[in-house]
Amino acid sequence: MLIAMAVFDTVENKRTEMTEKTIRSLSERVNWNKHRLIISDNGSCGETLRLYKNMSSLSIPFEVIFNGENLGTARAVNRAWSKRKPGEHVVKMDNDCVINHTGWADEMSEVFDRDPTIGICGLKRKDLDEHPGHKSLQFKTSLKMLPHQPGQTWIIVEEASHIMGTCQGFSSALFDKIGYLYQGDWKYGFDDTLASLRSKLAGFRNVFIPHINIDHIDPGGDVYAQQKKDEAGVVMDRYNKLAEEYRSGRKPIYFDGGDDYIWSK
Repeated sequence: MLIAMAVFDTVENKRTEMTEKTIRSLSERVNWNKHRLIISDNGSCGETLRLYKNMSSLSIPFEVIFNGENLGTARAVNRAWSKRKPGEHVVKMDNDCVINHTGWADEMSEVFDRDPTIGICGLKRKDLDEHPGHKSLQFKTSLKMLPHQPGQTWIIVEEASHIMGTCQGFSSALFDKIGYLYQGDWKYGFDDTLASLRSKLAGFRNVFIPHINIDHIDPGGDVYAQQKKDEAGVVMDRYNKLAEEYRSGRKPIYFDGGDDYIWSK
């Protein structure tokens, strides 16, 4: 799989330490003979640039795309995904989480390979509302066992409407159907929700792997976190309009990443 990570670390937001913890978690728990990492950097500070130079000691096959400015998460991830090989699954990975499970990338890839009806497979943060007993249909989930052959490990998945993008994988089949992340004309918010909707409209199912723990290590409460929340609030009406255009069929669910705001930089 191609694991893409958008990074925007500045002197003000002080996120270099979180980026380093995330990368170290990946180095310890991913089989890099099977998977690869592309970092899409949105103009980070010198401390993070020095981190990249020191990553050679972790034995991770990675490359860095230097965007030179903050394009937003989805656009930065799309730049990394543009290097996808035919048939390769892709992952959007945030740079502020630690995955406490060795081999998670192998399991995510196996979910896609074992059940071709699954389009998005995510890892579930402990602070999410989604669970099987939730009273709201928006957050209610269901547990299902994947098909398996004799000798194969049983894998239980949790089917949900929305897969949060902290660690969100697209199957190769889904990518071929819907293409890149779409975010509208803003920088933060709703690309994961729109992807989940587009996946369902394309006839796929969306799931978490519930037994894999993922820790969100960003404490929040700073100016950067508030900026992202504020922007999401401002564009809520535009997001709702986009979602309705997808549902009504007025907007194609396939996005080829060809918009000027992604590729002109």
